[in-house]
Amino acid sequence: MAKQDSGGPILEIDKLSISFFTRLREIPAVMDFSASVMPGEALGLVGESGCGKSTVALGVMQDLGKNGRVVGGSIKFKGRDLGQMSDEELRDIRGSEIAMIYQEPMASLNPAMKIGKQLAEVPMIHAGMSEKEAYARALQVVTDVKLPDPARILNAFPHQLSGGQQQRIVIAMALMSEPSLLILDEPTTALDVTVEAAVVELVKDLGKKYGTSMLFISHNLGLVLETCDRICVMYSGEAVERGSIKDVFDEMQHPYTQALFRSIPLPGADKNARPLIAIPGNFPLPHERPPGCNFGPRCDYFEAGRCDKGVIPMDHVPGNDRHHTRCLRFQEIDWAAPPIVAEQKSKGDIGKVVLKMDKLKKYYQVAANAMFGGGDTKVVKANEELSFEAHESETLAIVGESGCGKSTFAKVLMGLETATEGTITLDNQEIGAVPIEERTTKNVADVQMVFQNPFDTLNPSMTVGRQIIRALEIFKVGNNEAERKQRMLELLDLVKLPREFGDRMPRQLSGGQKQRVGIARAFAGDARIVVADEPVSALDVSVQAAVTDLLMEIQREQKTTLLFISHDLSIVRYLSDRVMVMYLGHVVELGQTDQVFAPPYHPYTEALLSAVPIADTSVKKKHIVLEGDIPSAMDPPPGCPFQTRCRWKTEVPGGLCEKEVPPQRTMAEGHQIKCHLSQEKFDAMEPVIEVGVAAE
Repeated sequence: MAKQDSGGPILEIDKLSISFFTRLREIPAVMDFSASVMPGEALGLVGESGCGKSTVALGVMQDLGKNGRVVGGSIKFKGRDLGQMSDEELRDIRGSEIAMIYQEPMASLNPAMKIGKQLAEVPMIHAGMSEKEAYARALQVVTDVKLPDPARILNAFPHQLSGGQQQRIVIAMALMSEPSLLILDEPTTALDVTVEAAVVELVKDLGKKYGTSMLFISHNLGLVLETCDRICVMYSGEAVERGSIKDVFDEMQHPYTQALFRSIPLPGADKNARPLIAIPGNFPLPHERPPGCNFGPRCDYFEAGRCDKGVIPMDHVPGNDRHHTRCLRFQEIDWAAPPIVAEQKSKGDIGKVVLKMDKLKKYYQVAANAMFGGGDTKVVKANEELSFEAHESETLAIVGESGCGKSTFAKVLMGLETATEGTITLDNQEIGAVPIEERTTKNVADVQMVFQNPFDTLNPSMTVGRQIIRALEIFKVGNNEAERKQRMLELLDLVKLPREFGDRMPRQLSGGQKQRVGIARAFAGDARIVVADEPVSALDVSVQAAVTDLLMEIQREQKTTLLFISHDLSIVRYLSDRVMVMYLGHVVELGQTDQVFAPPYHPYTEALLSAVPIADTSVKKKHIVLEGDIPSAMDPPPGCPFQTRCRWKTEVPGGLCEKEVPPQRTMAEGHQIKCHLSQEKFDAMEPVIEVGVAAE
């Protein structure tokens, strides 16, 4: 069991302030932050990027770099002040008593060293174990983190494992010396939702098994609900609300917490009737914080002369000694009042078919021995017989894990790749076999893409306005520079950016603002179809709401067809009209959003729905964890592509799932599923997500 002291908290942070010092000024990153973690407890630290979550974690690890310093307060671990310890004492504690798991697993693994050796190093250094004992311990921990064939994995190099497996190894490494405190900094951000569900499940089980206390840093409220006992919400360097999960989720007492919940798509949100409410304004930079309450300028309940004066302390919520809020007006606000909803939007009429795909296949030839180019070639079947139609003004969501073929199909549609077989018809014109350099200007302008990462798609040395004008030149919009400049300003209006942003450089913009520039550029040539590839996954929760709302609004005005590629089913449910679920190159389910989110489901859709973390205590969810990883498209399993991970396989007689690819079956008008299950089994399926039933 983990080494624990009786009684007091494992971690006690009291009035902590951390600043970073530059040549020009002191930048306060964390101010007056207090939190404690009791033995065996998990505390969730939630907030948007730049709020100071990771700085708190680095403060606990005493790893703030050359220019970071604790300028006030204390951090105590098992009653001892970490700030008073010598480097040697800290070295003993780090890695053995306190371990940290980072966001990017590959950053924590040595690419040139086998997994077994990396794991065995930890107890050999910290606990003085012999190599044989350390290896046995490594085998035990790799088994604990539910990795298949542990002996083979210990003998592998990091690059031979998938992202989910690498993250499990990093967790195993953190657990090697049975720490008392585990700090997890966004440990699942880079993972697929099904893998994330399995890793979260694992972390919870291991916490119980080892009695480890946890500090779980995340911006995903649903994940915190599923993993933590208590929660601390941060905004701009300060804790603004602290309490148990139930206190904060059901009886929130801070305007920022309320605004955060209103900007995420919980079940019941509807893009027309109950749209999300984005938080107005922008996050303040550390050296430009407002006087008084940091959230004041963006708060619905702001009172001048009161909320913008002096220091605002954390205050007890009456009747609950463990619930605190940093708000002067929390007892005057009617927290139960419904939000003032922005005007209800009318749903755009879905028009004629704009895009039709018929039996599209995309195969790649790769050398079996890719590194040296010799030997036979193998075929990677990235897309297998995709057939669907997309209409004017429609949002079609394409859902699936990485490696399922979503982005390949987008590349073929854009003309960056050509189809192996089958046809793609855009307005009755075949474009599947036409590479982008041979497409007409109109065809190129008609199909545009908004990418996942706004940072990679803008030229850092060109102003925002120039980049949009460049797109207008390529699409032959406008007769002269003056007309193009005017159109550029109109596009900035369209994406709700101030016109003066045309003269700014990309580095002067936030992530959400850069993504808006990407959207403006995509619509520069009046695109008919916009492929949005995970357009909000790199953005903060409150910014996501504003960007999705913007896409919807432009769609209503321009009658655009939106192909929305995502693995976040909450956003898909909120904004899509139809959903296409892909697995290993196949379309396994296609239907109206309501049909796909209600039984009968394809077994894969059922697992996907169960994996989505939902930040609502009144939702009851069926618990299905997918075992194993997605097979390789170079060596797909025989029969049904999903059979290696399917929990329903035993219900199909005669081993049919392993022999034959299932036929496409029509469940109801517009709803298709590719599966061998009998109709009786489909009829008996129960819903995965039930709203209004308190979770047990």
